[in-house]
Amino acid sequence: MNAQDPGAVELWLLEAAAVPVGQAELDGLDQEEQRRAGRFVRDADRAVYLAAHVALRQVLGRRLGLAPAELVFGREPCPGCDEPHGRPRLAGRESGAPHFSLSHGGGRVLIGLAGAPVGVDVEPLPAADSTEVLATTLHPAEQAELADVRPADRPGAFARLWTRKEAYLKGLGIGLGRPPAADYLGTAEPARRPAGWAVTDVPAGPRHAAAVALAGGGTAVEYRLRHSLG
Repeated sequence: MNAQDPGAVELWLLEAAAVPVGQAELDGLDQEEQRRAGRFVRDADRAVYLAAHVALRQVLGRRLGLAPAELVFGREPCPGCDEPHGRPRLAGRESGAPHFSLSHGGGRVLIGLAGAPVGVDVEPLPAADSTEVLATTLHPAEQAELADVRPADRPGAFARLWTRKEAYLKGLGIGLGRPPAADYLGTAEPARRPAGWAVTDVPAGPRHAAAVALAGGGTAVEYRLRHSLG
């Protein structure tokens, strides 16, 4: 994979509870990862965060032939303010090192590796009342599409739309620093989606939604999906 030929995105969709997280794996996390883990109030949320970062280090370490603890992470400049909190990257990025993205939510972990900027997102389906509130933050055309969906199906439709939006914004490196209403990621008018990016739903089961976004990826993202680190 390289930046000129994005190729297929490699995806890992994992159950956080299935990721081996022992003391050796925890010792391999850096100070920033340890600090962020310590900020979680709920033990369950902390466990998912730790599993996600252990899994990311294992995936990248295998790709680069390095021990997970040897990886050093940094951040690219944010496209909105140029401060160093944009897309994650490997510090001193070696030739051939992939772009990558990490997401975790609802007990799941999603990792994406690609030859071009990539973003991934996985979320649990929200409750119906949360869907109605969050929908008001979306692009007007997205709100109209959701309004046409049966109420019983609306949480799933919203979650799929939201993960497409988050995957794209993470791929940009700006995240929710850009208003959710600024970009159209609906399904009714694909031509209105952001130029220069392909955004595709990823199957994640009946209780989750997931998506991947790839810069320069054409109309749809080609991907290979794995469900274990083995």
